[in-house]
Amino acid sequence: MLGQSQNPRDGCSALRRNHLLGFGLATAIFTTQKSLKVKKTEMLRLILSCFLAASILLTGCSNSSSVSASSSPTASPSASATPTVSPAANSLESALAKLVQLKGKATVELKLKSGIVKIELDGDNAPVTAGNFADLVKRGVYNGLTFHRVVKEPMPFVAQGGDPLGNGTGNFIDPATSQARYIPLEILPEKEKKPVYGEILEATQKPKLRHNKGAIAMARSQSPNSASCQFYFALDDIYFLDGSYAVFGYVTEGMDLVEKIQMGDRIESMTITEGEQNIKQPA
Repeated sequence: MLGQSQNPRDGCSALRRNHLLGFGLATAIFTTQKSLKVKKTEMLRLILSCFLAASILLTGCSNSSSVSASSSPTASPSASATPTVSPAANSLESALAKLVQLKGKATVELKLKSGIVKIELDGDNAPVTAGNFADLVKRGVYNGLTFHRVVKEPMPFVAQGGDPLGNGTGNFIDPATSQARYIPLEILPEKEKKPVYGEILEATQKPKLRHNKGAIAMARSQSPNSASCQFYFALDDIYFLDGSYAVFGYVTEGMDLVEKIQMGDRIESMTITEGEQNIKQPA
């Protein structure tokens, strides 16, 4: 894993080798699928997935704050970024009790210049992630912010927004502490009753909340526990992100408007129309 190498340059070299393997795999897929006469769109989707998966591994090798069109939905961390909860915490339950949670469902209306998008937040399966987002909506944090990153070519990927700085480097600063607020990576595996916190799922595990088209999930930096306020919509089924990023709800109305979002488009407002009573503040 990135970060375990004694020499950072060695780690990046290894990741670049993975990237070259991605190119090789893409070429192999192209040749195989051509011989099998698979539809062009299916072939392109497979090749793009290889490049996107490889680019996720390469994220940590650059010191630049810019984000390439093919990279994962990351949010650059601040120098003081620290995880709120880690698997090594003495008491996971007591640590989670200090975080806002959504106990049940809630409906959010996102007002764009083109119309209203309705989103159902799933606090049953992602209570901390959905609770954090619902709390930020209630505070009015997202009103007036922009979508700073929208990737549609060569295939639909994500529309990412919610950054107070508008450039992919911002976090929510809690006025009560004057510190950035972060939440742990929270993913509920299929057939399990409790989410896993602070850990990326094994490749053999599938999350209950998947990156279907219309999913809303939290962007983060390389650390699993670095999500704050930036979120993204999945513009297509992007299942290769499953288990690495926390989905916490889905668009229920207005997906056609989400697909029309352009970089720089503004969030006119976000409001909770149902389920606000399910937001539980820390004791």
